[in-house]
Amino acid sequence: VQLVESGGGWVQPGGSLRLSCAASGFTLDYYAIGWFRQAPENKREGVSCISRAGSTYYVDSVKGRFTVSRDNAENTVFLHMYNLNANDTAVYYCAVRDLTCGSLNPTNFGSWGQGTQVTVSS
Repeated sequence: VQLVESGGGWVQPGGSLRLSCAASGFTLDYYAIGWFRQAPENKREGVSCISRAGSTYYVDSVKGRFTVSRDNAENTVFLHMYNLNANDTAVYYCAVRDLTCGSLNPTNFGSWGQGTQVTVSS
């Protein structure tokens, strides 16, 4: 059971990135998939989530700028990030939870990937 994040990188303020969370060893469409981020010296925080039923959730700081989607045929979940700013700089992780997103508390998610770095700077 493994999750692998990709798609991070460096982008200027106002730019966009698409992160991918690919699963191997299990089928993602049975789970809710959460996206989290952790900046240096900060706690890991929930960013977005898509439930098994397709309901989506976003933390207030990314609403209107981030979009989460899933492609069950590819066994992959995506996080589309637009209008990025310096506060979005962090390592981004994906993780799974049974069926629903709950409160997007990291302690309720498992099978964490290794993360992908997103850096927003000019």
